[in-house]
Amino acid sequence: MDRKEFLRKTKKVVKTIINVNKYLVVLALGVLLVGFIGDNSVVSHLQKKQYINELKAEIARNENITKANTEQIARLKQDKKAVEKVAREHFFMKMDDEDVFVLSDDSTAPESPAESNETVE
Repeated sequence: MDRKEFLRKTKKVVKTIINVNKYLVVLALGVLLVGFIGDNSVVSHLQKKQYINELKAEIARNENITKANTEQIARLKQDKKAVEKVAREHFFMKMDDEDVFVLSDDSTAPESPAESNETVE
């Protein structure tokens, strides 16, 4: 079978398919266009919906953090001992007549006393 004959038979088969199944071809092209091609495709819609859900989860996390911080600010405004507790725990502050010892589970030793937050006297 030579090339011309092959092309002739291929054209004949394609014409037969198109003539018999015009509506099926149009339907397949429509599904392809709506489902997978373009900015408004189903695939794009699903990706955008997933992104929206991720953003909603991030908003919820941020709202929880904001609520906790607001409650802590209210406690700090009302209670002097809460301010002292935060200063001691987070900033390693101490009274003048105290010594602070920081215990750590780190396996690496600090290079200098200044890095270990310890007071050397």
